[in-house]
Amino acid sequence: QVQLVETGGGEVRPGGSLRLSCEASGISSFNLYTTGWYRRAPGKQRELVARITVEGYLDDDDNVRGRFTSARDNRKKIVYLEMNDLKPEDTGVYYCKVGRFSDYWGQGTQVTVSS
Repeated sequence: QVQLVETGGGEVRPGGSLRLSCEASGISSFNLYTTGWYRRAPGKQRELVARITVEGYLDDDDNVRGRFTSARDNRKKIVYLEMNDLKPEDTGVYYCKVGRFSDYWGQGTQVTVSS
């Protein structure tokens, strides 16, 4: 059974940084899965933040480019989201997703940016 566990969320002040991690289990050949981070802001639908393809290409949202970056360790089956210069509008629940023939989601981790 595939499980994704996100950690690293919390509350920070504007301009602060956080690093989210998503550890996968129950997946073989993790390198064949696309990985991604999504955010559900208060009152909004879940939206893509950053995604890494199987080929290693990074696809990220315009609003986070230059501030956020994602990386993956295929051997450890962990996906990271490094978030810098956080803004109040980055507040939300962040979800990890991995997908190949099916999509699998983590339970989400709360990020709150507030002064």
